[in-house]
Amino acid sequence: MGKYLFQGSYTEQGLKGLLKEGGTGRRKAIEQVVKGLGGTLEVLYWAYGSDDFFIVADVPDSASAIATSLIINASGAARFRTTVLITPEEIDRATQVTVGYRPPGQ
Repeated sequence: MGKYLFQGSYTEQGLKGLLKEGGTGRRKAIEQVVKGLGGTLEVLYWAYGSDDFFIVADVPDSASAIATSLIINASGAARFRTTVLITPEEIDRATQVTVGYRPPGQ
């Protein structure tokens, strides 16, 4: 199970839907999506500025996260981005991996 940050902004169409069903109605819909993927919703925040919402959720794998992003973006109701979140323990494991890399020009 991976943890993902989903964030984005609503289009005019999406904002009309949000005004109609409210924040708690959208939270229920988002919880259903995440649960349908076999995941859990950790947190949902609304914001103002360049992004309208921030969601942190655990979903089974990258394919599930990508599918969610594709479906939501295709709906036309929101512009949606996905970021993989990395735990401190994953960073610890990554620092133990040897990578053969030569910087440009060296």
